[in-house]
Amino acid sequence: MNRYPLWKYAILLVALVVSGLYALPNLFGESPAVQVSVAKATLRLDEATRGRVEAALKSAGLASDAVVLEGNSVKARFADTDTQLKAKDAIQRALNPDLADPSYVVALNLLSRSPAWLTALHASPMYLGLDLRGGVHFMLQVDMQAALTKRAESLAGDIRIALREKNIRHSGINRNGQTIEVRFRDEPTLQAAERLVQDQFADLSTVASRDGADFKMVASIQPAAARTVQDQALKQNITTLHNRINELGVAEPVIQQQGLDRIVVQLPGVQDTAKAKDILGRTATLEIRMVDDSADARAAEVGTAAVPFGSERFLERNGQAVIVKKQVLLTGENLTDAQPGFDSQTQEPAVHLTLDAKGARIFRDVTRESIGKRMAIVLFEKGKGEVVTAPVIRSEIGGGRVQISGSMTTTEAADTALLLRAGSLAAPMEIIEERTIGPSLGAENIAKGFNSVTWGFVGVAVFMCVYYMLFGVISSVALAFNLLLLVSVLSMLQATLTLPGMAAMALVLGMAIDANVLINERVREELRNGASPQAAIHAGYDRAWATIIDSNVTTLIAGLALLAFGSGPVRGFAVVHCLGILTSMFSGVFFSRGVVNLWYGRQKKLKSVSIGTVWRPESGSSATPNA
Repeated sequence: MNRYPLWKYAILLVALVVSGLYALPNLFGESPAVQVSVAKATLRLDEATRGRVEAALKSAGLASDAVVLEGNSVKARFADTDTQLKAKDAIQRALNPDLADPSYVVALNLLSRSPAWLTALHASPMYLGLDLRGGVHFMLQVDMQAALTKRAESLAGDIRIALREKNIRHSGINRNGQTIEVRFRDEPTLQAAERLVQDQFADLSTVASRDGADFKMVASIQPAAARTVQDQALKQNITTLHNRINELGVAEPVIQQQGLDRIVVQLPGVQDTAKAKDILGRTATLEIRMVDDSADARAAEVGTAAVPFGSERFLERNGQAVIVKKQVLLTGENLTDAQPGFDSQTQEPAVHLTLDAKGARIFRDVTRESIGKRMAIVLFEKGKGEVVTAPVIRSEIGGGRVQISGSMTTTEAADTALLLRAGSLAAPMEIIEERTIGPSLGAENIAKGFNSVTWGFVGVAVFMCVYYMLFGVISSVALAFNLLLLVSVLSMLQATLTLPGMAAMALVLGMAIDANVLINERVREELRNGASPQAAIHAGYDRAWATIIDSNVTTLIAGLALLAFGSGPVRGFAVVHCLGILTSMFSGVFFSRGVVNLWYGRQKKLKSVSIGTVWRPESGSSATPNA
């Protein structure tokens, strides 16, 4: 009656072994490390670089646990953070004699201490959140007005092209803030232009008016379209930040929207905050425009005249002024790849760009129609535009391959390629809040969270053992298995454990034992009704199952709601909460029944079970069945 077939015990054994293996890496912790990677595309990491790192540490009298070459970086492990900081300075001096032009990036890191055989099994520890591991927290403000202005500038160029294709003559097109003004000499031409805008530009609303002897059409972005532009700008910026942080190599970053125009970025485990802040704060966007070669523009370049209407003044890297038209021909959105390299003719550092199909077609058409004219490639970084190069177009350029070259070092070329490859920002951003959580505070939070889970488990186990005796011991063993299973599942999924997640883990202990309480009380009830011990065990598990399912499903629904609609700490709590409910159903019912069956199922003439005091209300007496 109370026996499991062999295959069920095999499943439980496999679950126990696998859970133990994948939860084990969490016991080894992390060791401070220094990570070395190349800063120039011409350099490569090899065993010689690893040897230079070892020599630098030896000359500084610093002991390392290991110095290994892994992938695209050399990693040196140390026993404590003090040695780590000294090692970073020693390696920096040895590998980068000229700090103004570094050849290698030397950064602080934290690496798992898991042994090689566990790593070979792809068993990794859980990622720890910012509040447990330490790291940096940034809040970024997105300039939504700049996104709308950029969209209006793009629409102004599209309207100019559309009017030219339909042979509708105008007296001038200019952007005023986030509106586009187009002037005409007569009313029929104005009406034709209005019809064209209404047909081809659904995002714009137009207002016509008379302005002296001319007629004026003012086009503005509709409110619904403006909201769409702002939403897309925010989403593109979040995607771009993901790409940039991936270039940094940060594991499990948190990047999420907060409010209508803010983005929260959390980088757990990052100790080199200056490098992270530099990459996040750099709002590099690429724009290709035509140079204004008019006489007024030439005079404006030397400062003897004002900048012509519809143009802007930028500086090249050598300080030479260039007057560039406001109309944007191509942006970083048309880029599919950006790689550092060298100019094939001058051997100067350069960035090689690959355009998508649309960008390649536009670039080919522009170069075909503008032979003999100058084209400017403008790089915007932190809101400031700089003309990287402004070459003269000698011939039509097809194929979608473009080269940026100019007065740049190999480091600047590599950084520019990284930022362009990561993607352009749809709108500028500014860091308005920065918070750093040190590793010591994270370690303190881990200790407190661990103590809360430990004492919660001990308290529950002691109560169950006292109240339910042997069945309480079995319930406590099942609870320990549930905790092991939960940690292993979180490790397998590489989920991020935060302080709210540890709170959920402590809560799951109390909720998981509910199933065993229901089962034990049901067994007691069957014994009170006169059932034999074997029949009471069988009925207790079978009849408590429906109640356990109902209670856990309703709790799971609430947890899924938190997971779907929550964010940040709430979401971290919900992940552990939902997984804990699923593991508790397996451990509380199947695992505990397997142990009970293994202990009592082999006894054919079982007379009593150790489940504490069984009250018999009809006689007012009690009995304490003992095995």
